[in-house]
Amino acid sequence: MQTILITGATDGIGKLTAIELATKYREATIIVHGRTTAKLDKAIVDIKRASSNENIEGHIADFTSLSEVRQLAREILSRHEHINILINNAGAGTAPPRYGRDGTEVRFTVNYLAPVVLTTLLLPVLKKAAPARIVNVSSAGQSAIHFDDVFLEKRFNAGTAYTQSKLALTMFTFDLAAQLQKEGVTVNALHPGTYLDTNMVREAGVSPLGTAQSGAEAVVYLATANDVKDVTGRYFNVKQEAKAHPQAYDAMAREKLKAITHTLIQDY
Repeated sequence: MQTILITGATDGIGKLTAIELATKYREATIIVHGRTTAKLDKAIVDIKRASSNENIEGHIADFTSLSEVRQLAREILSRHEHINILINNAGAGTAPPRYGRDGTEVRFTVNYLAPVVLTTLLLPVLKKAAPARIVNVSSAGQSAIHFDDVFLEKRFNAGTAYTQSKLALTMFTFDLAAQLQKEGVTVNALHPGTYLDTNMVREAGVSPLGTAQSGAEAVVYLATANDVKDVTGRYFNVKQEAKAHPQAYDAMAREKLKAITHTLIQDY
């Protein structure tokens, strides 16, 4: 029986992805993550009702705190011996506060550091489930990493904070895919669509250009489709392979990012 974990699954693309997968695999256990008990409880009820799958399990964690991310991983590892699909969907846009629970910049922490920590801790159960898949929900909005100031403390801009965090997640995708190439675990990133109708987009004051459902369908495609089952270390624009920001293909830049990430993860 499959076990599937989706972070940021209480609304928008994450919730719709959970419904799609719970419907597609009615015997599977769908683990959904949320930030608040009220939203998570409602999402579980909605997913069960929409999919007729009763195997929906919820977990709470605030991804602005890496200690909570680590606790989430411990909880999941205590309950599950394998995970077939991990979808790192939880994200912070331009609207949230500048700093989170750890005192770190929200977007870099939620969009990048949190999925790095969670994925790394869950690797043993992903390898055990091989063939398994990791899907990282990135964005077409990517900008070069400010290696000397990743939290943009010298000159903060929420848009830049968001776009560099999404590039960082894509860079992590490429490195992890290479690391896992012989382990039977694929790792890919995608842009689910431009300005889709989600809370993140509306909170940014942007008029949606597409549906959250179309974004969920793109995520489900990358997580389950047969024609991409052996594809790894790639970036997709919706359902088509595409080119990420040039820095994503710079091995030296990825090494710099890994070094900074290691330090930050140890510090928090």
